[in-house]
Amino acid sequence: MRPATANLLCLLSMLVWAMGLPAADFLIGPLPPLVLTAARMGVAALVLLPLWLLVERGAARRAPWGHGLWIGGVLAAGAVLLVVAQARTDAVTVAVVSAAMPVVGLTIEAVTEGRRLTAAMLAGVALSLVGGLVTYGAAMGALDLGAGALAALGSITLYTLGSRWSVTVLPGLSPLGQTALTIGGAALASAIVAAISLAVGGPAPDLAAMGAVEWGALAVYGLCAMALSQLLWIASIGSLGVGVGALHINAAPFYVMVFLFLLGQPWNWLQALGALIVALGVLVAQSRPPAARRALSTD
Repeated sequence: MRPATANLLCLLSMLVWAMGLPAADFLIGPLPPLVLTAARMGVAALVLLPLWLLVERGAARRAPWGHGLWIGGVLAAGAVLLVVAQARTDAVTVAVVSAAMPVVGLTIEAVTEGRRLTAAMLAGVALSLVGGLVTYGAAMGALDLGAGALAALGSITLYTLGSRWSVTVLPGLSPLGQTALTIGGAALASAIVAAISLAVGGPAPDLAAMGAVEWGALAVYGLCAMALSQLLWIASIGSLGVGVGALHINAAPFYVMVFLFLLGQPWNWLQALGALIVALGVLVAQSRPPAARRALSTD
């Protein structure tokens, strides 16, 4: 896949992922975290698994389902922590704490794969972090460095690991297969945990509070911010790597602001500037020195 295409898919992934943060605000009250995670993963799996079976039935039969289940469990744990984080903070704060994802991703790649961190890559990460801070500095509220921020950090760490394993542990599958199998595992794992929680007297969902807006928000949260976002993300990091791909997440506060703007809140040009700085960081991180470009041109 060409780098431009991979970056476009990654940008679109983060855009639709950001749609889920405002949507989750409508669901966190009526649905406790474990139930909400199970519902979100279930909605995504109900779309992805039949689609995969329809398009790649042979590959689905031969797939290593056991690997998909445990990777899905990691993704489910990260999703639970995301809901907990947003319940304790807000959508913008969660998006800002997620700015650490490029650092997490590059660290994982450096430790497990021996990936060399070039000056351009480090400069790109720095620009991406600055852009994320600019978008946050223009946002409402104050940064909460308590349990909510810690849960958000744990969420992105597990999500980064699960995403990387989706690509490296399941290399024989297409991005659709990698996504469907792991999301199916996440749906099963989260459903089991939610059922156990309810059986032992854990918080129950308030279905009476679920109106048309809430059900619509659940559709957005499961279909866009999980199924579509994860499919685009897995397709992109297969080419970019999880570290470079994660640079795009630092524009998430801007995307959140865009969706909140569509819901009636004011536009913020400073956040737009932050998103442009993040885009510059993405370009710088993937740039090559002149010598490397000359070597590629002579191959």
